[in-house]
Amino acid sequence: MKKKFSALFFILCFSAVSTAQSNQSLKLDSILPVRGFCISAPQPAVLAEFIKFIDEELAVRKVNTLILRVDYNYQYESHPELRDSIALSKQDVKKLVAACSRNNIRIIPQVNLLGHQSWAGKIGNLLREYPDFDETPLVKMPEKYVWPNADGLYCKSYCPLHPGVHKVVFAVVDEICDVFEADAFHAGMDEVFYIAERQCPRCSGRDPAELFAGEVRKIRDHLSLSGRELWIWGDRLIDGKTTGLGEWEASFNNTWRAVDMIPKDVIICDWHYERPDQTPVYFAMKGLGVVTCPWRMPGNAVLQVQDMVRFREHSTPEMKERFMGMVQTVWSGTGQFLDSYYGKRKEEGKNTPESCFRALFDEIRRLE
Repeated sequence: MKKKFSALFFILCFSAVSTAQSNQSLKLDSILPVRGFCISAPQPAVLAEFIKFIDEELAVRKVNTLILRVDYNYQYESHPELRDSIALSKQDVKKLVAACSRNNIRIIPQVNLLGHQSWAGKIGNLLREYPDFDETPLVKMPEKYVWPNADGLYCKSYCPLHPGVHKVVFAVVDEICDVFEADAFHAGMDEVFYIAERQCPRCSGRDPAELFAGEVRKIRDHLSLSGRELWIWGDRLIDGKTTGLGEWEASFNNTWRAVDMIPKDVIICDWHYERPDQTPVYFAMKGLGVVTCPWRMPGNAVLQVQDMVRFREHSTPEMKERFMGMVQTVWSGTGQFLDSYYGKRKEEGKNTPESCFRALFDEIRRLE
């Protein structure tokens, strides 16, 4: 009898804890539906450590969205020529999928589309293999990269009107979404400096806003055929001159008018790293769902999450659901971030992605 009572008591306690945790998660979902983390997909050598981080750090903070910047760090079968020299296998990816599944984390893979087809003096895999996709083929990669430069080169873009580009990139998009079992895809599309270039025989004379919006629509419509959602960075949809946000966090080349031309089910990742600018209101008023994305300044991240909660509390029902939550971003390699996070690498100063991550989710825990 004593053993039966002990077992029953254990079951009741476990049930009470599970119910409390479930209610807690539901409450947090109502405060911040998206609690995200964005980082490059790990290389195979640090896969196990990253999965440990998912289980022991992301899960306990109730992170429910993981944006993985995969790009060509996968052994693509549709286009093996685009693979990085060291890349995740299908078995590796399934380990990530399993880790996120057991922790109720939604995975959103990212492959940079349109912009970011080069970096510094190195051409990206897509334009390396398909140079005819280049929006600016006359701009050659420098031996030593400096900014500013005479060519206005930050990162190259592919030509959105090239007749062959989408056959290639959509095969990659479909494959990476399938292997990650994803119901959403992040297309990047930030910091597009080269668009509607005069030297391009297809884009010359076109409206940059219409070109940008057309590419967003094309990607979104393709994803919708498989019931998938499109996420993009928001900087190209903000007028950099009127707002004073500049050409990095916003647009100087007139793509910003595309905000009124894209489908309203595209999700905007609104990043501001040096100030907690309140542009989520702008995107929500345009009818778009938005998440705020800090990087390395803990004080700003705390203010941004407080803003997001306040926006949700003091909005109409129609506006409230467009303020979706927060996504912490990391722009170093996964291994470097993990080394810093676990104290294997010393970071100078207080403004680091690790400290920002901790501060952001400490504040979310306080709100919870």
